Amino acid sequence: MCGRYTLATDGQTLANEFGVEDLAGWEPRFNVAPSQAVAAIVRRDDELKAARLHWGLVPGWSKDKKSGARAINARAETVAEKPSFRAAFAKRRCLVLADGYYEWVKQGDHKQPYYIARDPGIPFAFAGLWERWVREDDPPYYSCSIVTCAASEDLAGLHHRMPVVLDRDHYSVWLDNDADRAAHLELLGPAPVGTFVPYPVSTFVNAPANDTPHCIEPLEA
Repeated sequence: MCGRYTLATDGQTLANEFGVEDLAGWEPRFNVAPSQAVAAIVRRDDELKAARLHWGLVPGWSKDKKSGARAINARAETVAEKPSFRAAFAKRRCLVLADGYYEWVKQGDHKQPYYIARDPGIPFAFAGLWERWVREDDPPYYSCSIVTCAASEDLAGLHHRMPVVLDRDHYSVWLDNDADRAAHLELLGPAPVGTFVPYPVSTFVNAPANDTPHCIEPLEA
């Protein structure tokens, strides 16, 4: 699964990397948690647009926003059929921007957090889904979920699942509503072995309120 991640890259670098100037105002984040606002890219009117979405998908038919807490991840194996995700998978896919993520591994009587990132830290995009939820006079609530798949062989020891990280060459396909479902499903596999470098970090990251560079500092031996 993916339950916490980082987007510590500065906004202007993100704007340059993804070609969306609206990202220039993004403030680096070292501990993004469910329900919080995340940086994403969506396609609207044939243009790429930056969007701030709440992490935890709330389908348009949901009675309230509480369902988002249970939908931070969408399994690649069922995303096209599961009622909570199938409409978004068909028409509302997005890029959720990140530069690393965390997993917790049980070691004895505690769970050790690991940070998993490219070396050096390079921004990338998770395969995401987004929704718009509206009720009465409240402003629209925009939310998202991150698609997960079986972990790559080198990361399976940390967790049996991992977020789907899209290759740069596949961004346009993922966002293209004219591509067929098979083309989208084909992208939902693990990153190649060696893509990421995991290392242990302090339990400081366990608290979502802790959002500083200390979260990603390697744990001293």
